[in-house]
Amino acid sequence: MGGLTAIAVVVVAYALVASKLDRWGITGPMVFVAAGAILGPGGLDVVPFSLTNETVLTITELTLALLLFSDAATVRLRDVEGDTGLPRRLLFVGLPLTVIAGALLARLMFPEVGWAAAALIAIILAPTDAALGLAVVTNKAVPVRIRRALNVESGLNDGIATPFVTLFIAVVAAEEGLGETAWGLEALKQIGLAIVAAVVVGYLGGKLLALANERGWTSEVSQQIAILALALLAYQGAVAIGGNGFVAAFVGGILFGAATRQRLAEPVQFTETLGLSGSFLVWSIFGALFVGELLTRDLSAQPIVYALVSLTVIRMAPVAIALIGTHLRPATVAFMGWFGPRGLASVVFTLLALEEIEQSGGGAMLLETVTWTILLSVVLHGISAPPFATRYGASIAKAGDVPEKAPAGEPRIRLHDLAGRHGLGGQHAREQHELPL
Repeated sequence: MGGLTAIAVVVVAYALVASKLDRWGITGPMVFVAAGAILGPGGLDVVPFSLTNETVLTITELTLALLLFSDAATVRLRDVEGDTGLPRRLLFVGLPLTVIAGALLARLMFPEVGWAAAALIAIILAPTDAALGLAVVTNKAVPVRIRRALNVESGLNDGIATPFVTLFIAVVAAEEGLGETAWGLEALKQIGLAIVAAVVVGYLGGKLLALANERGWTSEVSQQIAILALALLAYQGAVAIGGNGFVAAFVGGILFGAATRQRLAEPVQFTETLGLSGSFLVWSIFGALFVGELLTRDLSAQPIVYALVSLTVIRMAPVAIALIGTHLRPATVAFMGWFGPRGLASVVFTLLALEEIEQSGGGAMLLETVTWTILLSVVLHGISAPPFATRYGASIAKAGDVPEKAPAGEPRIRLHDLAGRHGLGGQHAREQHELPL
């Protein structure tokens, strides 16, 4: 209990000075990763966690499930109000290219692993996390269209990546003789059952809640509790019938938003806040079990080089390709490419992979490579977000126009800047802007 008490003290201390730390470029993930490393086995050794601890896996899984459901229920492509071009390009062109490039690099740098393991590393590190670049999605100097595109990408790409993580974990496990050889059928079965659970819980549950709300049967608190329960039911229900809980949470959130027609977006914030609270603990676990152990080993150059290339070329080149034809300035393309931080989803996916495959050989290499990538992202993206956002915004203002506009001829419309999953009390803070798109 001493370790949990220490983490609780860190949470309170961070909450008291969160805004000031943000101004200094010190993010929440930085704080909790450092706290975990100090309190973990490599430091004071008071945190009662281990990679084989079932509680650790449960906490991380439920945290990601809550965030997947809440993000999918409130941050969707429809929210960009007719301006889906940038998010669509980032998600359906940039994301696949990032995975392909990451897999090629992993196979080249780690020839001892197979293509499946290389692809698994790439897909684990493909999802982005706007929390690590908070200053970008909240800085009003950055054009709202750019902020929203990065935020929507972050909210949806972990859900899109989840089925492929499941697939490649199954492939690697089969190659190592740890799972069934019919990995393809098993992965498809898990996804199919997850969609069934999502329809039953997300859509039908959303319809029932919307109907009860229209008739005045619910209260503000009961709506919040019901949405939280639906998120947990989507995840656990899928797991209970042999499906993938993360796919169910993500698809369930989308269907819930459709069933309620976005009229219950405000109560969803309660579930997102609980997910955010859980993320603090997950970052502490990452610091204690991943970073603490990493810093006690002899440094290996290959994982560090892969991490640096993954955060730069492997992210930025696919983004540049995805944005061809948008007429965005090179500075804007580079800005969007750089701010693709790797975060919470990558941590959870790594724990899931280590549960299924051996830590010797491929598992140990996967853990070291992913840890370096996430750790460097936490530091580099956290530190660079405030100055880069301010400098980029100033360059746009100095130009005296809005080069990041949508295709000519589109009308002026009201936009909602969604800043999700990033800070205390700030989830989905909506600011209205009227811009010529």
